[in-house]
Amino acid sequence: MSELLSAPLTVEFPFTRSLGPVQGAFLTGLRERVVLGVRRPDGRVLVPPLEYDPDTAADLHELVEVGTTGTVTCWAWNPTPRRGQPLGTPFAWVLVRLDGADSALLHALDAPDPGAVRTGLRVRVRWAAERTGAITDIACFEAYEGEGEEGGAHAADVAEPADRADGAEVADRTDVAEPADRADGAEAADRTDVAEPVDRADGAEVADRTDVAEPADRADGADAAGRTDVEEPADAADPTGAVPRARPHDGVFADPVTSLAAPARLDYTYTPGRAHGRHLAALADRRTVGERCPACRKVYVPPRGACPTCGVATDEPVEVGPRGTVTTFCVVNIKARGLAIEVPYVYAHIALDGADLALHGRVAGLPYDRVRMGLRVEPVWVGDGRHPDHYRPTGEPDAPYDTYRELL
Repeated sequence: MSELLSAPLTVEFPFTRSLGPVQGAFLTGLRERVVLGVRRPDGRVLVPPLEYDPDTAADLHELVEVGTTGTVTCWAWNPTPRRGQPLGTPFAWVLVRLDGADSALLHALDAPDPGAVRTGLRVRVRWAAERTGAITDIACFEAYEGEGEEGGAHAADVAEPADRADGAEVADRTDVAEPADRADGAEAADRTDVAEPVDRADGAEVADRTDVAEPADRADGADAAGRTDVEEPADAADPTGAVPRARPHDGVFADPVTSLAAPARLDYTYTPGRAHGRHLAALADRRTVGERCPACRKVYVPPRGACPTCGVATDEPVEVGPRGTVTTFCVVNIKARGLAIEVPYVYAHIALDGADLALHGRVAGLPYDRVRMGLRVEPVWVGDGRHPDHYRPTGEPDAPYDTYRELL
């Protein structure tokens, strides 16, 4: 039995995106211990906020502040945390519908064991000690048995960071947060226009909804009609008033977050199959081996174990090359992190002699702007490498176009 090849591989690349007014306000709010959502035209609140309505693709921009407490709607236990995950000890991944929101936020719940987690569990945000304007500003969620907490009220319970000490900003938040008369009957009556009366649960009440006056933001006829057909917004569904409601927020903060860096990384172990394993073993001997299709007779390099055209297994090994022809190429001008090759350089499709499929390889040994289609090349091995370091010109005349046109 041949050696079973296996190798750890890592795919990693940096990713930075700019943030618009919705995502920027959401992440800046987290830095300031405020959770923002966005209200859809039908009244429902999305947290985390989206920039576009998922059903209609309409722009969404009506920001609201929701509570820092919520309810677990779904969960899964993670017994073995991995690098970069929110907690270093076993925890639960949970979907949490924050008070005032109609969608759920995915995050970690700090719990001692799976028995401590259940759907319907009340939880609250545990803020990170240092916050930068990222989802990690929520360190995790934790079980909570108290009353629902509004974001502003909760934030007031903790020390304000220095960059939030601006009086105007605090004043603005007070202005757009909860009005002083919120608890009085008149305000409560207003809420019943858009929320629900106490007897909302029965069928008669649902019918009664068509008789109440539409609020200003429901003046559009289509929207009003739509509201009777869709699920009631969460902040209108609590007849007791115990659950904090979504409150308007202008999304204005000092020093707003405008971009997000999210490096991506995937670690995995690759084990090649029979065909690719034989190909890699031959490369260790500085030979290139493909496989021929028993039906169409094409030779595939690297071999795939099956003909992609005929759909039949390939098991006839065929040694090809080592020389070949550049069929097409590109000039690389962006230097990859961790790669010693200086830019610009050329990466090409190279059809090895005897192969019916071009493979990838770097072309060096001549100026990048002299690489061309039809250039004849040969592999260059360096040290004890298991594959060619690059390909260089052989000095032969260029191959006629008709000899490789079917390989483009």
